[in-house]
Formats: sequence, C-alpha cells, structure tokens
Amino acid sequence: MTSAAFDLATIGAGLSFAAALDELAQTLDTSTSAVVSAPPGTGKTTLVPPLLASRSTGRVIVTQPRRVAARAAARRLAQLDGSPLGTRVGFTVRGERAVAKETRVEFVTAGVLLRRLLNDPGLQGVDAVIIDEVHERALETDLLIGLLSEVRELRDDLVLIAMSATLDAARIASVLGVDEQPAPIVDHDVPAFPLTERWAPSPAPRLDERGVTWAFLDHVARTTASAARELRRDDPAADVLVFAPGAREVSEIARRVRDTTDAFDVRELHGRMPASEQDAVIRGRRQDEQTRIIVTTSLAESSLTVPGVRLVVDTCLARTPQRDAARGMTGLVTAAASRSSSVQRAGRGTRQGPGTVVRCIDERTYAAAPARPTPEIASSDLADAALLLACWGAPGGAGLRLIDPLPADSLADAITVLHGLGAIDDEGRATDEGRALARIPTDPRLARALRDGGPAVGARLAAEVVALVGGDLRSADSDVAQALIALRGGRTADARRWRTDADRLERLSTATPGLRSDLDGVGLVIALAFPERVARRVDRSADGATFLLASGTRAGVTGPLAAVEWLAIADVARASGRGSAGSGAIVRSAAMLTEEQMEHAASHLLTDRVEAEFVAGRLQARRERRVGAILRSSAPVRAPAEEGRDAVRRTLQREGLGMFTWSAPATELRRRLALLHRELGSPWPDVSDAGLLAALDAWLAPELDALAAGTPAARLDLTSALRRLLPWPEAARFDELVPERLEVPTGSRIRIAYPAPDEPDARPVVAVKLQECFGWAETPRLVDGRVPVLFHLLSPAGHPLAVTDDLNSFWSGPYAQVRAEMRGRYPKHPWPEDPWATAPTRHTKNRSAR
Repeated sequence: MTSAAFDLATIGAGLSFAAALDELAQTLDTSTSAVVSAPPGTGKTTLVPPLLASRSTGRVIVTQPRRVAARAAARRLAQLDGSPLGTRVGFTVRGERAVAKETRVEFVTAGVLLRRLLNDPGLQGVDAVIIDEVHERALETDLLIGLLSEVRELRDDLVLIAMSATLDAARIASVLGVDEQPAPIVDHDVPAFPLTERWAPSPAPRLDERGVTWAFLDHVARTTASAARELRRDDPAADVLVFAPGAREVSEIARRVRDTTDAFDVRELHGRMPASEQDAVIRGRRQDEQTRIIVTTSLAESSLTVPGVRLVVDTCLARTPQRDAARGMTGLVTAAASRSSSVQRAGRGTRQGPGTVVRCIDERTYAAAPARPTPEIASSDLADAALLLACWGAPGGAGLRLIDPLPADSLADAITVLHGLGAIDDEGRATDEGRALARIPTDPRLARALRDGGPAVGARLAAEVVALVGGDLRSADSDVAQALIALRGGRTADARRWRTDADRLERLSTATPGLRSDLDGVGLVIALAFPERVARRVDRSADGATFLLASGTRAGVTGPLAAVEWLAIADVARASGRGSAGSGAIVRSAAMLTEEQMEHAASHLLTDRVEAEFVAGRLQARRERRVGAILRSSAPVRAPAEEGRDAVRRTLQREGLGMFTWSAPATELRRRLALLHRELGSPWPDVSDAGLLAALDAWLAPELDALAAGTPAARLDLTSALRRLLPWPEAARFDELVPERLEVPTGSRIRIAYPAPDEPDARPVVAVKLQECFGWAETPRLVDGRVPVLFHLLSPAGHPLAVTDDLNSFWSGPYAQVRAEMRGRYPKHPWPEDPWATAPTRHTKNRSAR
C-alpha cells in the first residue's frame, strides 16, 4: 500500500472540490505555483495533497496554523486512503510526530516548517509545499510565504500552493508569482445551503476591564441550551457548535450548559486539550448518541471541520495578539470578531444542509465590527520572527516577498530585544548564540531563560517555568510559583499538557538534569527571559500595590505578591479596573524576586552614576543607582566636571538660552552679529537660539565649566562669550559694518537698535529728532550699503512724526504736511522748505549723550 498511488476517486467521494481537481492539475502542468480558493468543508485540504503526491516522487508538506488541525487533517486523509497513520500520511507538530521514511504527505504546523527551513533551506526530498488557511494571516504563515518564495528562486521545481476559504487571491498570487507574473488562481465555489440568521443580544455587557463578563457567559449558555432544544426537536442528527474567544470562556460556557441541562453531550474543543480528546470531538458521533454541543475557540472557524453541525452559536468575540506600543509589550486581547470571521463561523452550520446561526449581539454591533481580522504581522511581538529572519540571512525581511512588510516600530523593538540577548550583531546578522536560541521552539526570550536559567536553578525547574509562561497558562493570584505547585500535582488537561512541554524543554536544556525541591528560582528564570520587566514596589494600598518596571511602565498587583518588594513579571496587560491601582495596567503573571537575582538577570540594565541637573540657575548632583527606570538609591554629591558640563548642556537644550540673564551689551552684540549673518552669511556666525545651542563649546566652554563648578548663571558675562564667535580677520571691520551708533548731521551719535535674531525681515532702527537729519538727502546704509536704516523721526519734544527708510522720498513728499502741522506748534525750531540742502545746527557738547 505504501508505494501505490493515491486513489483520488475514493478519497474525493462526496467532496465537492473533486470537481476542481482537473483544473488544478492542468494549471500545474504549466506553473509551479497556484492559489486555491474554496469554501470550508469542500475538501481542498483532503484532496490537493494526494493530487500533488500523485504527480511527484518526493514528499508533499502541508502546513496548518494549529496542531489540532494538522493532526486531524492527517488522520482524515490516512483514513480515506486506508493506510495506517504515520506511514503514507503523517504529521509533525510540536512535541508529537507520526512520520515514516516512506511518508508521502506530511501535515505540519507553520512553525515546524519554519525551523525545518533553517536546518534545510533547500527542503531536500520535498517536491511540493501547500500553505493552508492563508486567509487567517497568521504571522508564521506570512513568514513562510516569504521564505518559500526565496527557496523557489533556487529550486524552480518546487511546487508552492496557497489555499484558503476566503482569500484575497490576487494579492497572494502576486507574491507567489515568478518573474513578475502572478501565480494562477483556481477558484472553486459551490452553492451555499440556506442560512437562517438570528440575533440574541445580551442584556449585560460582553466585556469589561477584566475581559469577558460572567453575565455574558451566562447569557451564551442559556441561549445555547434553548437553541439546542429546538434543534434536537427538528433534527435529532444535528449538533451545535458554539464559538468563544478563548479556552477559559470555552470551559465556563460548557460548565454552565452542563449545569443547565444533562440532555446533551457537551464537549470542549481548544488547543490546550489533549490530542485524544480533540480527536474524539472531530470524529463526530453515532446516530444513537446524544446531541452534541461543542464549545470551541476560533480553531474550528476554518482550520478543521466538525461533522454534523447545523446550528452555530457565536459570541462574536475573538482573542488576538495586540501590541501595546507605549509599553513595548504584546498580549492576547479579547475584542469583537471581524465580520469575515463571523461569516466563516456561520458557514460551519451550512456545510451539509440548511443551517442556523445565533449571534449573541444585535445587528448594529455586528455591522460596527471590523470587516477583516488584523494580520498578526501588524499586531504581534516580532522577536521570534526577527530572529528567524536574521538566521535566514534576511534581517528585518530585507529582500523577501512578504504579503505585508514588518511594521517598523515593532521591528525596532524586536531588534532591541535580540541585541539584549546577544542574538544578533550590529548589522542584524544572527550570532552563534542567536542560532542556538532559534533552535529552541519557543520565544527567544524564553529560550534564553531555559539556557541560562538551567545552570542556575536546575534544568527541570527552568523547563517547568518556561513551559508555564510559554503555554499561556493562568496563574492563581498572578503567582507563577503557586501555579507550578498546582500543575505538578494536577490531573487536568492543562497539567498534562504542561508536563509534556516541560519534558520536551528539559531535553533541550544543556544544564544538568534535576528537579529543584524549592521554588526560589522561579523569579530568576522569568527575569532572565524578561529583564526589562523586573519591577519594584513603589506604592501599597488596601486594594494591592503598584510596581514600577525597569522599562518605565507601572502596573498594579493584587494578592500575596503585593507584599513583596521585587517581582519578575512574565505578563502584564492594559487594564483600568481596581486591580490596576490607577496605573493603567495589571500584572497577570509574576513571581517573587530577590535583589541578588535581579542583579544577576538584569545586569546589563544596572547603572551607578552621578546624575547632575541644572536647577534654578545652579548645578545639583546626586549619585543614583538604577535598574532601568527603577531608582534603587540616591544621595547628593559634588558633580565631576564632565557630568556637570553635560548637565548644563542638557538643561540648555531643554530650556533654551532663556535660562541666562542677558545684559544690554550682550543683547546688542548678539543682534549686530545676527544682522551680519543674515546679510553676509559665513563666516559671520549664526547666533539664533538653534545656532548658539548647536555651537555651545565654540563660544560658551569656559562659562560651562564655571556653571559646572557652581557659579550661578546670573553672574556670567555673555558679552565676552559671544565675542569668541567673531571671525578673524573679518572682525576688524565689525564696527564699520554694524556700528553701535550712527553720527547724524548735527554731530550727535545716536544708538542703533538692531533687530532680534528671530526677526528675519526687520531693519536696524534709529530714533532721532527730525531737525538732526537736515542736510541728509539719502538714507544712510549699513553692512557695506546693503541695509538702509529705518528712521523713527521725532518732534522736538520727542514724539513720533514719521517712519521711513527713504529720506529722499520723505523730504519730497510727506515732509510738507509734517512741516505745515509742526511750524505753529514749534515756532522756535527750523522748518525749512528744502531740508536736504539745509545745514543743521551742529552740537558741540554731549555729542554722544543720546
């Protein structure tokens, strides 16, 4: 049986996609890539892999976004083929493998194939790769498309197919294409069975600051039980599928339904369950068995098919990764499911006949939901992805044909994390340490905790902590140590899965095996993974405590952990309830940490330095010991010279030159220099605020030293400082180009008011009595004749008469009116008809008094 061809007619019996196999085969006769779009339940996942296997001699790999889907698809195809699972058809998922040398079709998760590519970039022995459920836009699936597109540039014989139920086919086809030609699209559509939509909004809110409300879960359970009774009366062979956002809500809804009635076989289906229990749900039921109510997460949305379902109850909620840019963290957030996801869920009820969907919201809320889910690449933590790309030789995805580029801000955060782990070098290339971390199938931060924590606390304890944190398991009172105690003696599905993961991780550890009897090292392992999340208590109240993280974030803690001084935090989420203690965030998972452990795990964040600040015109300095943003101790000291100068520079950059007291001579000198720079440019210096701040050492170095030594800012002579900027030999003409005073025809020397540096169009001004300008036919000019003086002409009593920068025009025009008005008021003063030709009375005393 192992060498025989797959019997596509037998395998495809009753599957509508069998009608599209000829079209796909013809497409692959001329192309090594294709995009397949077909509704859920049509059989594409079952039929396309054996079709490709029948066209080649090598292995066909099929990726699924979830482990349960990979196992289920492999088991289904092996059953239809009549071969034992693990022979012609097999699967490989994290922690479980059923594959033989003769395996022709292997189902894997996307993560398994990504790490396989790092070890075998050419995929030797593989003739085709099928990427299923592309529409879910899982991060690992997106990365696979990019890497495999590059593999195909070296292996033009490798067949690559992307499949989905609802797909932006043209967009995917452009990425999978060759030589700028998009991949062909095989679109299989079938008439849908009628779907009845019903609305059952909850009287209570679906969500609050803690997540899904208990009242809403009660409503979903009651709605499910009522709808199931109607279904059993109308169609005893049909089952019910209930969609909840996460495993916790699945369990709570299932328990509530069981408490309501024992007339149904209530099953749970989610990724945390043992494989045997998942498989029992997927296989369906016999006609003589009770009607089933299967409560599931989004994994049954499109990744796998649950047979017999004719009624869908939808919470219209989904749990997706969401990045908190302000805190630099990513966590799972419960929010409204997209409308496309809701359509997918409803379609599970019409796979075999007319079906019904009951949505536990109203139509307006449904219409307000997002049209499509956000791709994970846009909202997830990218540390693992960035390390994988660095190991591949494409840092940041450079040169890869990705559906969407990696967001710059998230990528920058990921690169910072990887630098801190020593996983990449300054050029973004993977180091030996990074390649070692990439071989451990978990987040690189947890991989580092496993490698470095094992020698410190024992391989077993390190593996247990990493398995718990990486498995997204809940901690009672947020305490990881207490959760470990419960898991070690637990018999639940979570406990069994956790032990399996811990066993696998312990085998990957290079430390000496062994189980520590105490839990003192739990916090150290977490701190090794997330050193930026070590935290110190900064406030305590009756409701809990507030902790400050090394990253600068504050978060609330309740329960026994609120009493400790130091924490190692594994998970923190945005929240606004009482547990957040007004911080805007709450700790979901943490462990007690000693100060010694903190110093070991976060050694690269420790600083011990003098922090100087220039406050109110004086230098103040303190010696501060910190771990990141956390202040451990502070004491006043005398600042070393360099720290003092740096403090003054920082204050100047922050507060500007206004922190100085500018004397009249310094202000005037600065204004004269500003005019020269405006009119002549270099070498005359830029004395604007920005220009002076950019050249502090060129003009203010001695004063900076004086300030750093304790001299008050008010005592500084900025005139002397500015004179250091005078360019030589050009400075010899300084007083000629921009004189301090202007000598008028009477012999008086009038001070020139130069414009401020921030007045680019203003003129130098001379305010002078009109009679002192008699004899001037033309306006005097400064800066080698470039800039006319703007005269404010005054009456004999010093009152304004006129403003002009063109004396010739003034004498021949407005002067006549001024003369007519002023002669009677000031008869003792001259008012000639031709002032430009009239010699003024010259002053012989106090010529520079004005």
